[in-house]
Amino acid sequence: MFNKILIANRGEIAVRIIRAARELDIRTVAVYSEADRNSMHVRLADAAICIGPAKSSDSYLNISSIISAVEVVDAEAVHPGYGFLAESAEFAEICENCGVKFIGPSSRVMRLMGNKITAKKEAEKVRVPVLAWSRTGLEDEKSALEVAKKIGFPVIIKAASGGGGRGMKLVHTQASLGSAFHLARREAHTAFGDDQVFIEKYCEKPRHIEIQLLADQHGNVVHLGERECSIQRRHQKIVEEAPSPAVNPRLRERMGDAAVRLAKSIGYVNAGTVEFLVDRDGNFYFMEMNTRIQVEHPVTEMITGMDLVKEQIRIASGEPLSVRQRDVKFSGHSIECRINAEDPRTFVPSPGRITFLYIPGGPGIRVDTAIYPGYTIPSHYDPLIAKLIVHAPTRLDAIKKMTRALEEFRIEGVRTNIPLLLEIMKDHDFIAGNIDIDFLSKFS
Repeated sequence: MFNKILIANRGEIAVRIIRAARELDIRTVAVYSEADRNSMHVRLADAAICIGPAKSSDSYLNISSIISAVEVVDAEAVHPGYGFLAESAEFAEICENCGVKFIGPSSRVMRLMGNKITAKKEAEKVRVPVLAWSRTGLEDEKSALEVAKKIGFPVIIKAASGGGGRGMKLVHTQASLGSAFHLARREAHTAFGDDQVFIEKYCEKPRHIEIQLLADQHGNVVHLGERECSIQRRHQKIVEEAPSPAVNPRLRERMGDAAVRLAKSIGYVNAGTVEFLVDRDGNFYFMEMNTRIQVEHPVTEMITGMDLVKEQIRIASGEPLSVRQRDVKFSGHSIECRINAEDPRTFVPSPGRITFLYIPGGPGIRVDTAIYPGYTIPSHYDPLIAKLIVHAPTRLDAIKKMTRALEEFRIEGVRTNIPLLLEIMKDHDFIAGNIDIDFLSKFS
């Protein structure tokens, strides 16, 4: 087991990793930008080192600064959390070359799955279902049109690299394909430095379902069931739950087996998530693989009783998985709401000083956060400031518990999306489980 880990992240996920490491008797080192000098993760870590100015590119995305910090503090391993450098194959490779353990998959696997085109091809090799697609990157409008006609409209143009909806365009007709193709390529180049795009058949009103995986260095791979992640705005999830109200035991087994099959075929190690689209008939299609811990990992922890961050650290240190597939049991229902410092209608970020804070509690309530009274939320980073997670025997009980907890949650000094989250919890379609990726449009 490691003696010291450097956490290459900030905010609630950095706090989450610090807590897991401390329970494993591992010392932690936080890195921070000048804007995060007074952050909770800096206070909780055993040591902290400043890596640059507030701007992410000069601090949390600055590989040389982070590697320098690793060398200064003599850390044996780096945990990247999620976001920033968590899916950077370059960062993982530099860690490997420097003899520092990257707590995640290998750089080879990250490169393989970080490109949606190569990832789809790997999925096809092991008979994981995919939507009809171009099977290669498209260089010009003519080839894009030929593929779209063959597949049949509507189609969706997607960037091969990155995510978050950037470089993604829905096309309903032949007339609009040309402009959408060129716009998608420009967006992809601006966001990811890679203008490669591909086309796939558009799936009407699907659910977004993901399978959590754990894989060790000894060839053992297990899945921990699914998460329902359909409630999104601008391709960013805001409510997640486990299990999904739309997944029965047979579908769970099929999706889990597909995810495990893919992970084994590519030699995946550590925690990872395989994301699927599920249509109205219960057919599922591979979308992508996230080679890191997910924001929504707590709902899986709540229904399985497992600590995924501890598992990540144990796996990286060479230990075998603590469970086999037959040992994985599911108990009750869990829901997570992402609380963002933003206007609940326009989603415009709302940075500023927290003047009052009351965090809800009681049985089955968990809050992952790094904020505190008097803390100033910086304007430089993602507006996520807390994750409210509940666990209850049934889905309806979990919804009631989440509603109560959201009503108790008080954050003053900045605007938050709590009013929107409450609307969702009280919505008849949500309560009935009638949701898809367009669900949030009814609130606009």
